[in-house]
Amino acid sequence: MKNFVVKTLANAGALGVAIWLLQDITLTGDSTGKKAWTLILVALVFGLVNFLVKPVVKLLTFPLFVLTLGLITLVVNALMLLLTSWLADKLDLSFHVEGFWTAVLGALIISVVSWALNVVLPDGD
Repeated sequence: MKNFVVKTLANAGALGVAIWLLQDITLTGDSTGKKAWTLILVALVFGLVNFLVKPVVKLLTFPLFVLTLGLITLVVNALMLLLTSWLADKLDLSFHVEGFWTAVLGALIISVVSWALNVVLPDGD
């Protein structure tokens, strides 16, 4: 359970950094508390998308992973971010990613920051 909370907080932090760095990834809200709550909910949706959808997409695109020596991972991560944005819209969460190239750059930022936070934050069950 602790590992799940740590990973969710790492995802929320990584999403927060991407929102801060890129103007086309937006998170709106009336107050800081509402924005923080929305960010945690979006991190949960992002984690769920990465847990359920990403393995299926990786399996189906395995030949492209081999052909591009893994560079297609960045595109898959961008598509997962766009799917998270779409689901957040359907769930009435105020998170939006504008465009594919913004999603690619956002996915790169989220991957690096999430990795760094997972190294720093304690993990355990």
